[in-house]
Amino acid sequence: MELWDGYFKDGSKADITLIRGNPIPKGIYHMASEVLVRHTDGDFLLMQRDPSKKLFPGYYEATAGGSALKGEDKLACVKRELKEETGIDCSSFKEVDSIVSDANRTIYYVFYCETDCDKNSIKLQQGETCAYAWVNASELKRLLKEGKICPGNAQRLPQSLIKTS
Repeated sequence: MELWDGYFKDGSKADITLIRGNPIPKGIYHMASEVLVRHTDGDFLLMQRDPSKKLFPGYYEATAGGSALKGEDKLACVKRELKEETGIDCSSFKEVDSIVSDANRTIYYVFYCETDCDKNSIKLQQGETCAYAWVNASELKRLLKEGKICPGNAQRLPQSLIKTS
């Protein structure tokens, strides 16, 4: 059972514990963090969703991320999710956006990080991801245009950070 802290729309913590999969009470949200990963050579990391995923199986995500566990803040969440989903350890994140989704009762915190990791060292998370790819900004924009990136993820992607030469 995965437990989350509940939040009000303004991002302040509510005195309520949420259980993943249970309905979220009206006026309450849960927190999620995600990070756009750019290699020092300019390529962006894409993670492919496992075919067994209920939503958008096989689609790419241009971020690593997920829901904050009870007691985690947005930074602890993004660090954990990045490590779990990719194997990348990063200590420097830049928060670039926060987005409230009334549709799925989530407050998304969007981060950016740069890494010089070995591009072949990415580790997949069983049941979550099945493949990865490093793509340049032009390729990422093409995949976005073609609808190959999960729709919600694509909408939250910080477009200003995807610069082509």
